Amino acid sequence: MTEETAVPTADAMGVRDAVTVRMPADSAYLSVLRTATAGLAARLDFTLDEIEDLRIGVDEACAMLLSQALPGTDLTTEFELTGDGMRIAVSVLTADGRLPARDTFAWTVLSALAGEVDAGVGPDDRVTIVLHKRRDVVESA
Repeated sequence: MTEETAVPTADAMGVRDAVTVRMPADSAYLSVLRTATAGLAARLDFTLDEIEDLRIGVDEACAMLLSQALPGTDLTTEFELTGDGMRIAVSVLTADGRLPARDTFAWTVLSALAGEVDAGVGPDDRVTIVLHKRRDVVESA
């Protein structure tokens, strides 16, 4: 393992984990993904409202991608947990590599729920939506 490929198990902020969930690109399986999202967010001590926002955000990102997924392909979701938040990348192979429109109501809702949102196209027209939610820090008086 080289320094460039090494993945630390802990950083200055605490825990750092990565989890990948791969399942058929079919809306029938989204309940599994919503449950995984909630469980991982709870592990980071997100509030109940933040957990629900993430569940809905992941569901919305999947809905955007499933509409253009190639039949028989997989939906891949990569979760990266850090001490202060979670990065979620949802991707699927598409026929034309079309990015989701950013001027839609769905994108506005996604941005409001997840914090930082971005999208990109990779090899083989794989479209990815990335959500990055940081945990709200409540300071005591």
